[in-house]
Amino acid sequence: MGNAMSDPQSATGVADREAVEWHVRLGERPVSADTLHAFKTWRETAGNVEAYHKVERLWRSTGSLSSDGDIQNLTQATLRTSRPRTKREWSRRLFPVAVVLVPVAALALALVFWLPTRGLYETEIGGQRVVALDDGTQVRLDTDTRIRVRFASGERRIVLEQGQALFTVAHDATRPFRVEAGGTEVTALGTVFDVRRESTGARVTLVEGSVAVTDVQAETRNWRLTPGQQVQTSRRDPAPVAVDATVETSWSQGHLVFRGTPLRDAVAEVNRYLPDKIVLAAGPASEVAVNGSFATGDRDAFVAAVSDLFGLTAQPQADGGVRLTARSVGG
Repeated sequence: MGNAMSDPQSATGVADREAVEWHVRLGERPVSADTLHAFKTWRETAGNVEAYHKVERLWRSTGSLSSDGDIQNLTQATLRTSRPRTKREWSRRLFPVAVVLVPVAALALALVFWLPTRGLYETEIGGQRVVALDDGTQVRLDTDTRIRVRFASGERRIVLEQGQALFTVAHDATRPFRVEAGGTEVTALGTVFDVRRESTGARVTLVEGSVAVTDVQAETRNWRLTPGQQVQTSRRDPAPVAVDATVETSWSQGHLVFRGTPLRDAVAEVNRYLPDKIVLAAGPASEVAVNGSFATGDRDAFVAAVSDLFGLTAQPQADGGVRLTARSVGG
């Protein structure tokens, strides 16, 4: 009888596995139009929408794996039999090629890897990711970023070890939300703010609400920001300044916006998203002002634009990078 018709339980398992794959794929940036179209087509199959919603609920719930017996048992079995894997190995398993199917066990373990209870989150160069914490806070990680989550009964603490992150903090008056970054501490209750780790401090930009920023090495150095203000604690005499918060956080929408930015600084910012870097030759061109919006990770578009605008020559390098130099007279 079982051979005469498809097995509903088996079909559910396939939908769950594919839902996890889609959840991971859509968490990576950038997401192409083809990927979004394929996801829309996948959702049209009966059972797939509910499977995806199930994965989203598991993602957002603390201890949610234990609330689903099938996934819990599968996960425990996988943890007993699987050796530790590097992030690159997980990437190969999460993104199968052709018709190779990723084992359900590997996907279940991948789901464990990305749950908030793990405490450590990171992105590679060029990557971005949104992390939903168990208190309802959302953290968007920028390229090459690593954070550690340390929640306790009286405090919610994030350590930004490197990179940049945008925090949308869930209100909880009984548990202050604090971010450590390069000797700087940011305290908020419910607000939206951006923190970028720097070599000797941090750059903090407030989008909504209110935050207190403190230099932990000299607690007399502290500032309270209002929306649209930024402070860089790495400066000799840091003080809040007015900024366009939309521009400062444009990276979270997949773009870099430059307004009168020196070319050398624009190149440095673009390079944060590139494994193969742009090298700008020394000279007057490094100080010219760049204005415009560029997709993060789109090196070719940026190089083409500044080359045309500022009379530069782009020379491919053996290591995969590109060198920008001033064009010779008559060249």
